[in-house]
Amino acid sequence: MSQAKFVTASDAIDSWRDDVMTGNPPKFYRAGSGLLAQIEIAPKQITLIGGAPGAGKTAFTMQLVIEALRINPTLRAVVCNIEMGASVLLDRQLARLSGVPLQSIRLREIAPHHAERVDEGMTLLSELGERLCFVRPPFALGNVAMTTDQFAPLACGGETLIALDYVQRIVPPGVHGDKRGSVDACMSYLRQFAEAGAALLVVASVGRTKDAKGRSSYDSDALDLASFKESGELEFGADDAFILAPDKNTKDLRLLKHLKSRHGECRDIPLRFRGSNQSFEPVISPEDEPDEGGLAATLSNMWNASNATGGSTWRP
Repeated sequence: MSQAKFVTASDAIDSWRDDVMTGNPPKFYRAGSGLLAQIEIAPKQITLIGGAPGAGKTAFTMQLVIEALRINPTLRAVVCNIEMGASVLLDRQLARLSGVPLQSIRLREIAPHHAERVDEGMTLLSELGERLCFVRPPFALGNVAMTTDQFAPLACGGETLIALDYVQRIVPPGVHGDKRGSVDACMSYLRQFAEAGAALLVVASVGRTKDAKGRSSYDSDALDLASFKESGELEFGADDAFILAPDKNTKDLRLLKHLKSRHGECRDIPLRFRGSNQSFEPVISPEDEPDEGGLAATLSNMWNASNATGGSTWRP
């Protein structure tokens, strides 16, 4: 480099002022309603989702992908899942969309009274078929990049969502000394994907923590940014970072812990996970309800009664 490259604050402020006053707002791909709509999935951003085994990371991420496609008709999605094939992932989404138990769909035992709902779910998924693809082996970033270039090119203003599940098992180009170096390199490449205009949903595994007695476990209270395996570049490179943490007392509750937000405030989201059909829905506390004719007070009493009998004490 033969000379310094910089811009003065005066020049930056002039263009920035014009953009603030008359520019276009950033683009977001909404992937749900209610509290789920506050999850930022956007071009040039990486959204990181972690969680212990069995927390529901894959189910939650695929729900976000499918809902983003349904809500945003010009969006295309590339899914790279290293543990589940397309048919397994589609089974789960069919269960969610139809409300029919996953076990019935998995075993191909569709009861006559479920047939209409299964058909409706199939129709919804079929309508998305031309805008959704699944990466086949090898599960390497080079293959993800080539798939994206062919199926969902970013050139000419294409809208592309890339979902990687999970990042510690996806191979970046080059040779790296250890697993941490490989993950660091992977995130560096993903930042380049983002800068090219893609929105990225990146699933990551987390490590065990030690409790007060020195026992190794996935303690939901202790899970934080440092819990991501090969932690470092993962949380540094992400724009938003979440961990899906189970409630210790109530089996079907999860807390989507918002641990990092580069562009705003962190806002946790309480969720209910229905394992029978692999679906997540927000849990609304009385504090989020409008006070119309004493409704909030009624809900508050119900909420407090639930807590008194051992229910969840989470608040959004």
